[in-house]
Amino acid sequence: MKMFVGGEWVEKRETIPVINPYDGSVVDTIPRADHDDVERALATAVRGAQTMRRLSGYQRAQILRRAADLLAQRTEEFARTITLEEGKVLPEARFEVSRAAEILHLSADEAKRLGGEVVPLDGAPGVGKQFGFTIRVPCGIVVGISPFNFPLHLVAHKVGPALAAGNSVILKPATDTPLSALKLVAVLLEAGVPADGIQCVTGSGGEVGEWLCADPRVRKITFTGSRDVGERICKIAGLKKVTMELGSNSPVIIMPDADLDKVASAVAATGYSNAGQVCISAQRVIPLAPIYSDFLEALRPKVAAITTGNPLEEGTKMGPMVRESDAKRVEAWVREAIEGGARLVVGGERQGAIFAPTVLADVKPEMRVSRSELFGPAVAVTPAPTIDDAIAMANDTNYGLSAGVFTQNLDWAMRFAREVESGNIHINWGPQWRVDLMPYGGLKESGFGKEGPKYAVEEMTELKMVVMHLQ
Repeated sequence: MKMFVGGEWVEKRETIPVINPYDGSVVDTIPRADHDDVERALATAVRGAQTMRRLSGYQRAQILRRAADLLAQRTEEFARTITLEEGKVLPEARFEVSRAAEILHLSADEAKRLGGEVVPLDGAPGVGKQFGFTIRVPCGIVVGISPFNFPLHLVAHKVGPALAAGNSVILKPATDTPLSALKLVAVLLEAGVPADGIQCVTGSGGEVGEWLCADPRVRKITFTGSRDVGERICKIAGLKKVTMELGSNSPVIIMPDADLDKVASAVAATGYSNAGQVCISAQRVIPLAPIYSDFLEALRPKVAAITTGNPLEEGTKMGPMVRESDAKRVEAWVREAIEGGARLVVGGERQGAIFAPTVLADVKPEMRVSRSELFGPAVAVTPAPTIDDAIAMANDTNYGLSAGVFTQNLDWAMRFAREVESGNIHINWGPQWRVDLMPYGGLKESGFGKEGPKYAVEEMTELKMVVMHLQ
């Protein structure tokens, strides 16, 4: 595919192959952008920011609604593209397309709600003839950098709110999975987004991404990806507004009063979708000691029943990881844990980029499968003597994106909600749950800022204070 830069679809002599994770075939190629391409994109985005700013909220909403409808009409085409470039099974890919369309609809709603509020200045001493109110204006240029694991959904979370707020957008999709993003740009253009209002530059994140993030013409950066890359972006960004949605190693606490069959079903659902390549995937499971063995017995058959194989085949429940090197890394971490005393309950095998759904028991908190972000199809189970120990273990990490607890005890549930250091708290479900209208973001090194169109629009606009000095 071509990239969209400077108001036109562009080819380059140097290209990058997009690889099917399941069979290693080349799905397509994309241009490898250079510094001149980035400069052209930035110059175009400066003009595009003025173009987008002049559109009314109603006009922007209408464009986004048309784009959402077009996307929904092409669900099967987009789903197949997602599966081919990323490896997730078709049902998950179809769901991703439906969510992306919903994000555009939600963004359209927010385009019509941009406004301010009256500020009661007469509440301050000595004020009598002043009248104050706030207005929101677009940031200008928004750079959106998206990851491989949700190549359409997370692009929509960046592009939709940015356009709704009246900004121009430069999108830098993941090099492994750029095709869905490029197709979405085509849909947005067809729906009426001005040609200078959106661009999609493909190439190396270490080059293209850094050039974009360092440029002073960019006012806002929204990034989803690894903690280390996020830190690098923050260092080079300078005085810009930045939203960071970074990694996690999400904990699940299981209290003695929990329904273990329900818990096992939830862990199987939230620990292995997209081959565990979800930043809020259940990774650390912490049952209290009295139910530890019973939970493992309930979980084992549910994980063993997750079939792997070709993600284009309807019966497949889990496909490959995006790269074989990632599957090898997960395999190495699992072996390391077993050599350190962890017990393999189920799984543990690798075939190419497919790593079998795996459960490890007796995991020590200091092991890498527990301490770091695994980002693969394995969960690490560690018993805790008391709720105090469980909460301490859940918080013993530099991450804090999402966490879950299972209990029918209201006091335990509220203590978990107050004390566990996580941006998203789930009671009686695993950590991998999100609807696209809710505020979504992490604590600690899982990032800062919120996604969800209503909240993202606030981050993609500037607040002005207006004071009228009346006679």
